[in-house]
Amino acid sequence: MKDVELNNIVKTYNKGEIKAVNDVSFSVDKGELFGLIGADGAGKSSIFRILTTLLLPDSGTASVNGADVIKDYKLIRKNVGYMPGKFSLYQDLSVAENLNFFATVFNTTVSENYDLIKEIYIQLEPFKNRRAGKLSGGMKQKLALCCALIHRPTVLFLDEPTTGVDVVSRKEFWEMLKGLKQQGITILVSTPYMDEATLCERIALIQNGRLMTIDTPDNIVKQFPDSLYAVRADNMSKLQHILRNNQQIKSCFSFGDYHHITFQDDIAYSQNELIQTLQSANLKDIEIKHITPSIEDCFINLMN
Repeated sequence: MKDVELNNIVKTYNKGEIKAVNDVSFSVDKGELFGLIGADGAGKSSIFRILTTLLLPDSGTASVNGADVIKDYKLIRKNVGYMPGKFSLYQDLSVAENLNFFATVFNTTVSENYDLIKEIYIQLEPFKNRRAGKLSGGMKQKLALCCALIHRPTVLFLDEPTTGVDVVSRKEFWEMLKGLKQQGITILVSTPYMDEATLCERIALIQNGRLMTIDTPDNIVKQFPDSLYAVRADNMSKLQHILRNNQQIKSCFSFGDYHHITFQDDIAYSQNELIQTLQSANLKDIEIKHITPSIEDCFINLMN
């Protein structure tokens, strides 16, 4: 049995004018770390709210631990942990008071499940008497995760948990998730950060409410259909204009210090020919190299 299962889920807003979730189906195995990857407005939060029984789908079926999200909502709420994208704990309560409150809501105690959150909470302990609203972004993130875990859920939903926190806190957070996975918890994470996709065992790429593909990060990269090259020169704006107006270039997108390109025909049009074209346009310091696609490259390719 799958821990999470969705079948043809549809969710609309504004009297049906906006299709936030458009015929989405996928399943998550027990103990899996699964990522839902997409930009803001892609439908990630709506899917998570349906699975945590906070929203009703317009059509389709969904279950968590075999329990239906509509008929068995009380059972699901007892057995899942949910960390929303926006910090939603009580800002006027201290760290310890927030944690004790959430334990009480689920008829348990902090001491009873302390072993599950110990590795996370020891980083918070020096600030246990500080109000939650006065914590840094990274510490708020850790407190929210502790509160979502304190009743020992079987499935954990984390909706954009690293948005707005620094790079170090993001890295620490994913290390924590690896530890939780080893304890047998099924984890679903949504994120707009493409680099975090590679930290999941399987991912679903979503755009405008539709799933584009579901697979392991490695397999998605392997399915990239073309040879990919990174190009740069002294004038990147002029370079982009030339590349996008070159009929031999199939695609061109900016990635940091480089433009990533694919050719219409790798054999018919060589790298040397491209360099000559760019040099004739008075571009200097030209560099072109063959690269392995990233998840972001794959995402853009699927979008187009």
